[in-house]
Amino acid sequence: MCIIYLLSTGGTIEKVYSEQTGTAQNIDSKIEQYLRKLRLPGCDVQVVPLMNKDSLEMTADDRVALAAELERLLPEKHPMIISHGTDTMVETGLYIQSRFPSLEVPIILTGAMTPLGFEGSDGLQNLTESLLAARLIAPGVHIVFHGQVFSIAHVRKDRALATFVSVK
Repeated sequence: MCIIYLLSTGGTIEKVYSEQTGTAQNIDSKIEQYLRKLRLPGCDVQVVPLMNKDSLEMTADDRVALAAELERLLPEKHPMIISHGTDTMVETGLYIQSRFPSLEVPIILTGAMTPLGFEGSDGLQNLTESLLAARLIAPGVHIVFHGQVFSIAHVRKDRALATFVSVK
């Protein structure tokens, strides 16, 4: 049985529309309801909710808490996916890589430009691709987004293109 840990930190992928404010906000996690829609035979995705924040609100203490949870789970040697906001995803990935330079499993960061459940959302695509990549790619820290896998050391968010791109 394949086991994959999915650590949820929030970000756009988790946002919901608030009628009271007329904005998309991080209120409640919805990753699990989307996982239930996927057919994943032989794979147990264990969701670990850590926080539900926009990545622009993530602090150094939040990254330390994320690293502590990774440190707790890493001895089990199962791939991990972190759902994360796109604005500081690379920063968090670089922090993880510095904390864990000799990983034995892949750690994948993914998210969305448009929240899960919204028309035109890329969230389910990125989540699904991350679940496949977690079973196939080499150990290390990666971003999986829009059909591509990026090493954390060679990626940046391109706001104009609304995606991630490789850098040298």
